[in-house]
Amino acid sequence: MYFNSQGEESITYDAIVIGSGISGGFAAKELCEKGLKTLVLERGKMIRHPDYPTANLDPWDFKYRDRLPASELIDYPVQSRDGHVRESTRHLWVNDHENPYQEVKPFAWLRGYHVGGRSLMWGRQCYRWSDLDFEANARDGFGVDWPVRYADIAPWYDYVESFAGVSGAPEGLPQLPDGKFLPPMELNCVEQHLREQLQQHYTDRVMTIGRAANLTQSLHGRGACQFRNRCNRGCPYGAYFSSNAATLPAAEATGNLTLRPHSIVHTILFDDETQRAAGVLVLDAEARTYHEYRARVIFCCASALGTTWILLNSTSPRFPDGLGNDSGELGHNLMDHHFKIGATGRIDGFDDKYYKGRRPNGTYLARFRNLDPKTPDSRFLRGYGYQGGASRSNWMRSVRELGIGAEIKDAMMEPGPWHMGLTGFGEMLPYHDNKVTLDTNKLDAYGLPTLAIDCEIKENEHAMRKDMAEAAAEMLEACGFRDVHTYDSGYVPGLGIHEMGTARMGHDPKTSVVNKHNQLHAVRNVYVTDGAFMTSSACQNPSITYMAFTARAADHAVTSLKKGEL
Repeated sequence: MYFNSQGEESITYDAIVIGSGISGGFAAKELCEKGLKTLVLERGKMIRHPDYPTANLDPWDFKYRDRLPASELIDYPVQSRDGHVRESTRHLWVNDHENPYQEVKPFAWLRGYHVGGRSLMWGRQCYRWSDLDFEANARDGFGVDWPVRYADIAPWYDYVESFAGVSGAPEGLPQLPDGKFLPPMELNCVEQHLREQLQQHYTDRVMTIGRAANLTQSLHGRGACQFRNRCNRGCPYGAYFSSNAATLPAAEATGNLTLRPHSIVHTILFDDETQRAAGVLVLDAEARTYHEYRARVIFCCASALGTTWILLNSTSPRFPDGLGNDSGELGHNLMDHHFKIGATGRIDGFDDKYYKGRRPNGTYLARFRNLDPKTPDSRFLRGYGYQGGASRSNWMRSVRELGIGAEIKDAMMEPGPWHMGLTGFGEMLPYHDNKVTLDTNKLDAYGLPTLAIDCEIKENEHAMRKDMAEAAAEMLEACGFRDVHTYDSGYVPGLGIHEMGTARMGHDPKTSVVNKHNQLHAVRNVYVTDGAFMTSSACQNPSITYMAFTARAADHAVTSLKKGEL
């Protein structure tokens, strides 16, 4: 009764992509460029590049100087937990009252429902995985083995980096493979000092400029970064990689793209006769009417938890517990990156130096724990890296007005001391009992069931966090910094905005949800290429890995379609 009454020809496509963010945009580009008529379904509103309404506004252009009063933050109790929601960005974050979920344990589910998704809001850090990461589960026995290795993914890293544009410096580190880099941004004087001092004091510590999807030179018609550091508002120059600026325009240029916003995918429809997915059932978020769209192949790119919601909601006699859920692993093994812990310090001797511009990037100190399987750390499994940067305090240090007249005016004209901060980003193990389930009692604004999220960090992560703070302080002190302090500003899962797992990849259909090509084991024309397929989390930002797997899966899907295998 939900299906629309249009003729089948008008609602049939070669491929359907659910979601338009990092992975959905790349899936759309690849499928369209390979000749498939592709429908992209985005549950949120339309945002077109370069029409970002706040991109060129200054603080004084906003009523509240780019802050929101409590009376307006009331709609964002979750989204505002880590300071993301401001006057300039609130249109990119979901209204929590319209999009509720249950926190069985504290979990910050930070989301953006619009064309481009979180590709408009991400931190743009791009770090390849190595076999240290792909072999981790097999090596220490936690979780299931990845059915791929670095050699399988390396060509696809090359491919997506060459299109997306990643600036960075090669370092020759086996645990952090080099990529196809644009010229790197520069370390400032204090960051360069710390890099050199680390090399003098340690044999295993390398700090480099962040590897960022910000263009340092024009690429594929997109302009170079202007160093405005307003990336979280959308970039009218297309200088950082987003679906809106890069992949969706490439898909549209083929003439094969149909993009439908305000389209909430309710169910993936399963055909008992063919044992394949036939299409999707979509709720029009504006008209509140249901429509059916059919396709030969479906890519799930709605974000880890969004995709898992759809799969759990797609029940049938064949799959009573969710589409492709023969293993019972769907919804389990939820991961994030734990962070918000590290150390800061001051340094003397650079008072005659400053920096220019607002570099939208920081530093990266590569993982150095548990690199050699023969000498594991007895305190915890896996490892962590550090992101950070150095800067000088400015006039804002005088807002307390601890002075008067010429004294305070002169002080405000002089830059303050140099500070360096190191924030650890640690790997979270894939625990089976970190999970999401459908909550049919708590409904969203559209009358649909919501997710109940039950996730926490455990003993291994707590032991790692202790080391993350202590090691950061030790390094800063060894390298000449003073007034060094450790900090832990409070982490709960989700704050990393790196949700992974819940439909993990594996060799065995009995213990995993998708195979090495990102296909559901039991429904081969459904591919999962967002964070849901991740079998472990490593400690690196994951988006470039999603892109690589998505391009690889699209190539596999088109090849399989041509062979008649789907």
